[in-house]
Amino acid sequence: MKRLAAKIFSTCFGIGYFPVAPGTVTSIVAVLCYSFIPILHYPPLLLSLVALFSVVGVWSGTLMEEECGEDPSIVTIDELAGQWLALAFLPEGWLSVLLSLAFFRFFDIAKPGPVDAAQRLPGGWGIMADDLLAGLFANLAVRGVLLLFTAFYLWVAV
Repeated sequence: MKRLAAKIFSTCFGIGYFPVAPGTVTSIVAVLCYSFIPILHYPPLLLSLVALFSVVGVWSGTLMEEECGEDPSIVTIDELAGQWLALAFLPEGWLSVLLSLAFFRFFDIAKPGPVDAAQRLPGGWGIMADDLLAGLFANLAVRGVLLLFTAFYLWVAV
């Protein structure tokens, strides 16, 4: 029963079994949930869900690694938590949402420096940590781009 629960949660209720790019598909589902469930725009709730899914992800990811090997691609709960972290506290609007998705996928796939190092943590910790760090970096990158857009707009408007 424990393994079945781990499989259900770690694959985000089966999204992880999508045949092509299950991590990207889960990130898109996370963005769609965020976009169409307005209460997710409330940062304390969104961060609480990130924390909850992170704890569940460490537990279920560890069990799934025992069954399927290191960081199995069907485990996508990390993408859900990471993408929601990438969206936290951003300004409302489609630009923020699209940029967060693009930057999150970039940092999750490219795994620059600390993201790659976080992935090497044992078990479910590594599965979750790299995506949470990718989400944090994506969030900061979106803020930087939006700040540049604002600065450019102010410069052009003067």
